[in-house]
Amino acid sequence: MKGFKGMVALLTAALVLFSFQVFAGVDHSDFVKGPFTKGQDVTKQCLECHDKQAADFMKTAHWKWEGTPNHVKGMEKSTKTFGKKNMTNNFCTTVFGGKDGLVHESCDKCHAGYGWTRSKFDFNDKTRVDCLICHSQKGNYARGAVGADVDAAAIAKGSMNLEVAAKNVGMPTLKNCGDCHFYGGGGDNVKSPGLDSTLLAADKNRDVHMASKEKGGAGLMCQDCHKTKDHAIAGRSSMMAHYVAKVECTDCHSGAKAPHQKSKNAAILARHTASVACQTCHVPAISKGQATKVGWWWADVGKKIEPKEEFDMETFAKKKGTFKWNMNYVPTYAWYNGKIERYMLGDKIKDPSKPVNMTKPVGDIKDKTAKIYPYKFYQGSQPMDSKFKYLNSFQQYKSLWDDYNWEKALVEGAKSPEALPYSGKYQFVQTQSWLSAPHEVVPKEQALQCGECHMGAKRMDWAALGYKGDPMQVGGRATEKAGKKKK
Repeated sequence: MKGFKGMVALLTAALVLFSFQVFAGVDHSDFVKGPFTKGQDVTKQCLECHDKQAADFMKTAHWKWEGTPNHVKGMEKSTKTFGKKNMTNNFCTTVFGGKDGLVHESCDKCHAGYGWTRSKFDFNDKTRVDCLICHSQKGNYARGAVGADVDAAAIAKGSMNLEVAAKNVGMPTLKNCGDCHFYGGGGDNVKSPGLDSTLLAADKNRDVHMASKEKGGAGLMCQDCHKTKDHAIAGRSSMMAHYVAKVECTDCHSGAKAPHQKSKNAAILARHTASVACQTCHVPAISKGQATKVGWWWADVGKKIEPKEEFDMETFAKKKGTFKWNMNYVPTYAWYNGKIERYMLGDKIKDPSKPVNMTKPVGDIKDKTAKIYPYKFYQGSQPMDSKFKYLNSFQQYKSLWDDYNWEKALVEGAKSPEALPYSGKYQFVQTQSWLSAPHEVVPKEQALQCGECHMGAKRMDWAALGYKGDPMQVGGRATEKAGKKKK
């Protein structure tokens, strides 16, 4: 009996220790032995225990930068793969412009791997997985500006300690995810509205989910909503062709935790949720922490333009063109049914005089599967091949950014294995995107009230959404007058 009790006690202690390790993170001081001079040396030690985790990660879009286009209308059944690796956008455009994929040297600092500086990167080499970018908690781990590797200069200066970074790992924090996602598009809060470094110190009025408990928030980490299985992370980007799984507000807010149950307007709100996404009422403004870029005109590269101050941000850079910024502003609203229209590399532009939709939500007032969501509307310009009528790939890094020569940049950009031919003639076309704004959810007391959308309010462009007027006066999607009951 004593032996049995001893086994129970031992098992209990083991379970307690296991639980502590799961939630608090395993102390890796005894497992990791440095010093290290490069990231791959750290990964080799990680693989001694975490070989399966690396193999799982290498199957994901975070590693491959591509996946089947299940998010794009009309391409859902395609077996071809698309992603950052072989698509274009109207921010920095492509990651591959140039002979032998030279631009990878700069753009791939946010790829969770080491050494993707050319086209012939070995995606099957587990030692190239960067474990630390997602899991390091101390040591000031950082990637270099170029070279798709650790910041060697920071190591040399002593501001980063690779061994400390390797010994102090745990579940990803907001900063871990933010090291890449806050800085998409070339800078802090440039691309994704409401995702920027100010979230690390935000209070609940900025984002009730991500604010720490000390500042009145829920203290959630990204993976609390973006559920992860075998390193594949759920979530649908309005810019990308592929997604693993959906993330919905109802993943948490349903059943006993369903919203509006105690509201005096519960019936009215229930009718709204058939046509209005949660974010529309609960994200009344976007980019509250700092300005976000809402326009980028590449056509102005090399020109002599005097920049004007806009929210303390530059409005012109000779090597990148003209910018427009906005901060703490009302989103643009559009219908979304779970699919997007997406400009894919090589798509022909039928009418160059009209803006090219780079990414746009699919849905309209007649689509019962669609709801109204908030977006950052983003505009710009970029080169189109005058003969072939598609958007060109051009080499920015070590070309256009140095000499402002468009002809040379287009010729060099076409040399990339992923790029399309350049005819020798180009012109600029206007482009536009709708970028989803699901973050910066405010406390329920700050959610939109009736008068902020209806009764003469200017927030909603009812005509653009397909209504004949304010649905409170003219009726909703079913053309039923407000307050009128069916017989």
